[in-house]
Amino acid sequence: MEPKNDHPGVYMPPPVLYITTFLAALLLQRMLPLRSIFFGTCVSTIIGWLALITGLVFAFPALRQFFITKNTLVTIKPAHALQTSGIYSISRNPMYVGLLFLYSGLSLLAGNWWNFILLPLLVLLVQEYVIKREEKYLGRRFGKTYFDYRSRVRRWL
Repeated sequence: MEPKNDHPGVYMPPPVLYITTFLAALLLQRMLPLRSIFFGTCVSTIIGWLALITGLVFAFPALRQFFITKNTLVTIKPAHALQTSGIYSISRNPMYVGLLFLYSGLSLLAGNWWNFILLPLLVLLVQEYVIKREEKYLGRRFGKTYFDYRSRVRRWL
């Protein structure tokens, strides 16, 4: 039986990392503007909207599944169930994939190269600070069931 106080140890809600990075990019654009004729074109707008829709396709089913199974979204609380079906059979982290597509789509629509310059840092932060801690926790919490799942489904896509 797992101790009641065991959890992934992620004290900053993951969406805050995406929002903070996005806002930092907006600030950088004001301080050090980067111009592009690509932004504002029909192509960038279509790609931006497609990325937003893709983000919703990943995020909403993942959230829905969490609510149905009464699992917590709060990363400092223990998980009640291991998600392995539905959208979780495509990605072990569909919420983070969804947020990444939403971030990218909004970045295209906002027309800011700084968002894309900061994107590798954002992915690194999410993977190292959030996902790896969650993976260690899920291994402790669900053992072989989680390790079998992890061997079948990729971390991102």
